[in-house]
Amino acid sequence: MTYQEAMAYINSVEWKGSRPGLERISELCARLGHPERALRFIHIAGTNGKGSVSAMLDSILRSAGYRVGLYTSPYIERFNDRIRFGGAEIADEDLARDTETVKACAEAMADGPTAFELITAIALVYFRRMGCDYVVLECGLGGRLDATNVIPTALLSVITGIALDHCDILGDTEEQIAGEKAGILKPGTPVLFGEGGDGAAAVIRDTADRRGCRYVRTDFGAISGVRAQLDGTAFRFQGREVRIPLLGLYQTRNTATVLTAVDLLRQAGVIIPDGAIAEGLASARWKARFEILRRDPLVIYDGAHNPQGIAGAVENIRAVLSPLSADGRVALLMGVMADKDHGAMVSALAPLAAAVVTVRPNSDRSLGAAALAEEFRRNGVSAESQEDLAEGVKTAVALACRTGRPLVCLGSLYMYGDVKRAVLATADK
Repeated sequence: MTYQEAMAYINSVEWKGSRPGLERISELCARLGHPERALRFIHIAGTNGKGSVSAMLDSILRSAGYRVGLYTSPYIERFNDRIRFGGAEIADEDLARDTETVKACAEAMADGPTAFELITAIALVYFRRMGCDYVVLECGLGGRLDATNVIPTALLSVITGIALDHCDILGDTEEQIAGEKAGILKPGTPVLFGEGGDGAAAVIRDTADRRGCRYVRTDFGAISGVRAQLDGTAFRFQGREVRIPLLGLYQTRNTATVLTAVDLLRQAGVIIPDGAIAEGLASARWKARFEILRRDPLVIYDGAHNPQGIAGAVENIRAVLSPLSADGRVALLMGVMADKDHGAMVSALAPLAAAVVTVRPNSDRSLGAAALAEEFRRNGVSAESQEDLAEGVKTAVALACRTGRPLVCLGSLYMYGDVKRAVLATADK
């Protein structure tokens, strides 16, 4: 099987919508000789922050000398970047080889796997073949019935935070969503919980108690002395000085969760020297999270795609970008999915937006650019729409140049690759 044939096969598999249950992924793993039983996992769920937390933990463990696999979703620029080993995305030939292995077993099943189940199995086969010491495994959606929950146990379960998102699948209250995320807890495995309300925390704590799991909460009150600049973020956590290249105040909270997770891993017997923590944090990279795409004009991409994510983006704009303009406002490029609470997102952004260019992400689920522009205008913000994303980027970059304002691109991870390519194309002219 070639890489092109592997991708064609993966893309041909029907997504089958939301099909709850672990029966298919369990059968597929059994046919593959249970790769999930040969690996040690740090399992990570959460509404927001799980990608950044996963990337930092992966970097720290690699700095400590371990062979580490990293599984995340969705992919940001290229399909291969969702399956990583040793910091590098899976090679085309490895993806082809392991897809062929999984395909043979999947096609023997009476009830075939969904695409995400298939991809998860490919990742597990690859990680087993690479001899990973640890795998940082990010849930795709929810937790309880997510394909990644096929794993029998974990060294640590992390729930980065709880907020309202995917309510049609996970529930329309934080408590219901917390119950789905808490489904990843394994008997006797410690669980670390980050951001969320008291109701969500109570659900996770109750689940932990029932399953004999130690429950730990990240102490965000131990964060102090935050200095957020364009070259990174520095702060103190529990008395220690921390520096990260990732931008944004929300990354201080993600890093606090990571440092607490490291303490728990050490207690579980994982040897992680202090130097590896500092080195791992310094070298951690995660695309599409308040990432600088261009410096003149300043263009930043943030994959905030729900109200909690937008609240974090607003916090970052105020702290890092508002000082760069006379009135504290920025230019925006934005595209969103129709099933998100875009009204709340627009309302939160409006006070900081001088002007907006709206676009339509390349997805069947996306909201039309004109409808989003009208929503901004109802909130008193000048907005124009461009159905063609590349044209929208050109218009927004020109706006930033003309007004001398930073440009912030946000609303969906699905348009990151297209926006980045279009921004780089404007720099070439």
